[in-house]
Amino acid sequence: MSRRQRIAGTAALLLATSGWGSLFLVSKGVLHHVEPVWFTLIRYTLSALLFVLLVLPRGAAPWRKLRRHAGPLALRGAAGFGVFSVMLLVGLAHSVPSHGAVIIATTPMTTQIVRWLLDGVRPTRTTLLTSALALLGVATVSGLLTGSAGSSAGASTLLGDAIAFGGTLGWVWYTRGTTRFPELDVIEYTALTVLASWPVLLAAAVGASLLGWSAVPSMEGLRLSWHALLFVGVVPSAISVLAFNYGVRALGAVTGTAFLNFVPVSAQLMSAAMGRLPTAGEAAGMVMEIAALLIHTASSRKASAAAAAPIALPQQNYRTCGATPS
Repeated sequence: MSRRQRIAGTAALLLATSGWGSLFLVSKGVLHHVEPVWFTLIRYTLSALLFVLLVLPRGAAPWRKLRRHAGPLALRGAAGFGVFSVMLLVGLAHSVPSHGAVIIATTPMTTQIVRWLLDGVRPTRTTLLTSALALLGVATVSGLLTGSAGSSAGASTLLGDAIAFGGTLGWVWYTRGTTRFPELDVIEYTALTVLASWPVLLAAAVGASLLGWSAVPSMEGLRLSWHALLFVGVVPSAISVLAFNYGVRALGAVTGTAFLNFVPVSAQLMSAAMGRLPTAGEAAGMVMEIAALLIHTASSRKASAAAAAPIALPQQNYRTCGATPS
C-alpha cells in the first residue's frame, strides 16, 4: 500500500465519520416529525437518486452486476442501511444518547470478534488495546464515567441498549461485504447495495405502518423537516457511506471500523463550533479517542510495511551442484 493510498483512505474515513457525527445533531429535531423506519426510507431514497446519477455514465455494466448479485447486495444493504439505522434509532428511543455513542464505539471490537470467529484471524494485542482505549474515550466523552449521563429515575435502558447493539451487527456485516464482491469498485458497491435494498426498506416502512408499529409522516412534518432530510440524505447517507467504503477498501475493515470511534468526537467538535464548549471530561475523552486512532493507524502502517517487505532468497550456488545458470 502506497503512502498516497493510506493518506487518501484516512482522509476518506475522517470525512465519513464527520458526516455521521453531524447526523446525530441534525436528526434530533427530525425524529419529532418522522419516525425511524420512515426516516431511514426517506434518507436512502434521496441517496439512491444521487447514486443513480453516479452510475448512469458507466453504461449498462453496473446494471448487469446489479441483476447478477441482486439478492446478496439487497441483503447487505438492508443490514447496513435498514437494520443498523432503524435499530439504532429505536434503541435510542428507549435509552440515552450517551449509551448510543458507547455502543457504536464497540463496533471495532465486534468486528474483530466476528472476524476471529468467521475467518480465524486473531486480533493483535495492539488492536485490542487501542480498541479498549477508544472505548474508554467514548465512555468519557459521553459522561458515563462521571455519572452525568443518567436516564430517568429507575428506568432501565437494557432493552434499548440491546436493540442498538444488535443494529451495529448489521453494519459490521455490511462492511465485510466490501471484500466479498471484488468485481465491484467502491462506487458500485455503495450504489448497488443502496439501490438493491431500497425495495426492502420500502416494504419494511409500509409493513410497519400497516401493522400499526410506525406512523406515516404527515405533510406538515415533512414541510418542517425537509431541509434536514435533504442534508441527511446527501451527506451522511451518500457521501459518508461512499467515503467509508473507499477507506475500508484502502485500509481494511479493521482500520475502517476503528474510525467509527471518531463519530462522537466529531459530534462534540461540531457542538463546540456551534457555541457549546466541551467539558473537561469530554476534552479528555477526545484526546483518548484521537490517541487510539493514531496508535492504531501507525500499527497498521507498520504491519503493512512489514508484509510488503521483499523476502531475500538465498542465492543458489550452481557450481557446487554441477549446473550452470541459464
